[in-house]
Amino acid sequence: MAYQVHGVASSRNCYKVRLALEQLRRSYVWHEVEVDVMNGATRTEAFRQLNPNGKVPVLQIDGHTCLFESDAILFTSPKAPRCCPRTVFRGRVSCNGFFEQYSHEPNIAVARFILQFVKHPDDPRLPEKTTGSYRALDVMETHLATRTYCIGEQYTIADIALYAYTHVADEANLDLGRYPAIRAWRLVRVKAQPRHIEMPGVDV
Repeated sequence: MAYQVHGVASSRNCYKVRLALEQLRRSYVWHEVEVDVMNGATRTEAFRQLNPNGKVPVLQIDGHTCLFESDAILFTSPKAPRCCPRTVFRGRVSCNGFFEQYSHEPNIAVARFILQFVKHPDDPRLPEKTTGSYRALDVMETHLATRTYCIGEQYTIADIALYAYTHVADEANLDLGRYPAIRAWRLVRVKAQPRHIEMPGVDV
């Protein structure tokens, strides 16, 4: 049975899940939710049967089992390098995932949302979110300056988690020109992965 994925094409949290499924060669069906997502489509009683929190993405495994929260979906089946104990590997993946969810995404994603979706460049939250975005990018730059991927020399779901919003940083008016390690990771190494896909840009 193919997985059922409920998502929004222009959401990079949803993009993470789709990219991972493509690269893992998993069979899935993509269900578009974006028609009314800005007007409460995910808050309906029917959608809350999939995710009581009323958010996308949702990975529906079967008629009874759904996973939500993008990084939780990604982290269900990471593959550890042979030289790395699985518990240590999962810990390192989790470190990157928690950084993405608590320091990276809340800044870059919100700045992008303000500018591209609600289109309020004078939003009082924007300066703080921009500062927080650069702080997160500084951390990434330092980390990637000494390694090929987020976890050493092997491409993992940690890269997918951080790539989703980093590669559209320009949509949050962020300048990646001062981050050569991030640019090499984003533009060369991640994009070169087999079965890499891009998602549509902002269209609302």
